[in-house]
Amino acid sequence: MSSKTFKYLRREGASSRYCCVPFCKMSSRFNSVISFHSFPLNKETRKMWLHNIRREDCKVSPNTRVCSRHFKSDDFIEPSTPTARRLLKKGAVPTLFLWSDSTSAPKRTGLWKKRRVSSPVKKDPVPKLFQHQEHDYCSSSVQDELALDQTEDLRKEVARLKRRVAELAVLKRFCLGRFAASDDDIRFYTRFATYNHLMAFWRLIEPASHSMVRLTRARAATASEAGSSGSTSCQSLQPIDEFFLFMVHLSVGLTERDLAHRFNIHQSSVNRIITRWANFLYAILGSVRIWMSEEAVKAHMPKEFQDYPDTHVVIDCIELRCQVSSSLLLQGEGSHCTYLGLIGMAPHGAVTFVSSVYPGSVSDKELLKQSGIVSLLKPEMAIMVNKGFFIDDCVPCKVYRPAYLLKREKMPADEVRDTQSIARLRVHIEGLIGRVMQHKLLETVMPLSDTGTINQLYTVACLLINYQNGPLLKAWAND
Repeated sequence: MSSKTFKYLRREGASSRYCCVPFCKMSSRFNSVISFHSFPLNKETRKMWLHNIRREDCKVSPNTRVCSRHFKSDDFIEPSTPTARRLLKKGAVPTLFLWSDSTSAPKRTGLWKKRRVSSPVKKDPVPKLFQHQEHDYCSSSVQDELALDQTEDLRKEVARLKRRVAELAVLKRFCLGRFAASDDDIRFYTRFATYNHLMAFWRLIEPASHSMVRLTRARAATASEAGSSGSTSCQSLQPIDEFFLFMVHLSVGLTERDLAHRFNIHQSSVNRIITRWANFLYAILGSVRIWMSEEAVKAHMPKEFQDYPDTHVVIDCIELRCQVSSSLLLQGEGSHCTYLGLIGMAPHGAVTFVSSVYPGSVSDKELLKQSGIVSLLKPEMAIMVNKGFFIDDCVPCKVYRPAYLLKREKMPADEVRDTQSIARLRVHIEGLIGRVMQHKLLETVMPLSDTGTINQLYTVACLLINYQNGPLLKAWAND
């Protein structure tokens, strides 16, 4: 063995290999100059290797290696490039060992000398100085620990990559999870104040949503095949994303075709989802009693109504426009019909009454009668209406209404004060109606596909106001 010294340099990130020659402590983890070579497949050559390294009883595995320090320079094939892998010549065997240069190691005796020995001596090819315990260097505890560390690092890396892929998939899809971190986006697409408000409402309706009738995968696939060749592929949405789709349609007013592209589903599936959720929310929210008792109204009465303490509800009308079938063929998008709906607000700003929608030709008095609110009113109550509501003979209670001239040249001073006071209070129901009309679907001309569910869409938009926003005025928050 030459006296050439080696400088051991630690190799970060490299897989560790060890030399199986006794007393050789070489490891690939600390030196990149040394190469490690597996045992040859030829039985005779492998036998010579084991004999030379004095480990005839060693069980050779695919991981058993001998480092390049035990081979002569003539045993290697000259590499084509400096970074190429070092290869052994065919038939090369290791010949350089620690005991090769040792002067203390006794030479082997000849065959005839062994016969002259009186007492039989067991063959001991390795001097006592170099006796060693059999050890599998390729499966040492150090290597096992390193392998475990590397496996754990790879497992963490795989988990991190899976999370990243899932995040990118969510960011690519148009779904609720994509906008969960932005309250501004949630406000724009759903009209809920924050993501927490939206999820709180979802937790209220989610148990009942399981009973909804949904498309099976077979029917969804049939619907996809029946669509045009240029349409997107149909896939099922999670219930919360179906709810998000409905809210986007109601709040932003996106068309069914636009929603089909955004959610990557068939346009017919969009129509079914909107219809299904309109009916579902109409039934769920409509089952909650919103008409308040006199005690509850008085307990939440704002100080702004101190001059009208018996006011139980403030009412007004909402006008809706919907596309008619003739507009598609004859007059274009400008042709539409109108509907009217009655909405009632408690003095503190909560929606307490929502009527069905009626044709726009109905009068205010007839709308009040057909809405059903008259049966809820009591003589000790009072309602506040717009100046165009001449309903005094239709209700059993007091009516607060702004005064009008009625062929008079000048209005009395007390009526002027009352008119101004009532007008200031009626501003709040106009603000409430403004919140309802923030659902852009109601503000614009509703498409013909929503004609069948216009009553449900209007009612749901009104009832959602109690869940989407805070008080109309900050001053009422603690009243």
